[in-house]
Amino acid sequence: MNLEGIIAISGKPGIFKLLTQSKGGFIVKSLVDGKKFPVQATNSVSALQDIAMYTYEEEIPLAQVLTNIAKRENYGPTISHKESANKLKEFFAEVLPGYDEERVYGSDMKKVIQWYNVLQGAGMITEEEMNKTEEKTEE
Repeated sequence: MNLEGIIAISGKPGIFKLLTQSKGGFIVKSLVDGKKFPVQATNSVSALQDIAMYTYEEEIPLAQVLTNIAKRENYGPTISHKESANKLKEFFAEVLPGYDEERVYGSDMKKVIQWYNVLQGAGMITEEEMNKTEEKTEE
């Protein structure tokens, strides 16, 4: 899964696609509602491609976790991020076996599930897109 140019901005709900750089920051487009707006360089920004989830053995890239969810859900939407803590833990045990229960918090699970549903709703998680990414990785 290609997460290049997809970011999360601290204090702003949802995830965004980086469009271009501006003088004091950059311009982004919300993947939730499609609105474009400037983001100052002082905002705390996280690139989704740089995020990883803890397991007891290693750190698994977020892209792999999202791919696991996509395959489990046959590339469709998944459970709501508003499910109970027990349901979220059961779900994560399926899509990320051996996740570190002390370092992966409920809030982390909610974010990943919410991000998956936003990406899926924006048409970025389809079987065709996943196959393209896998082909590029193999080359």
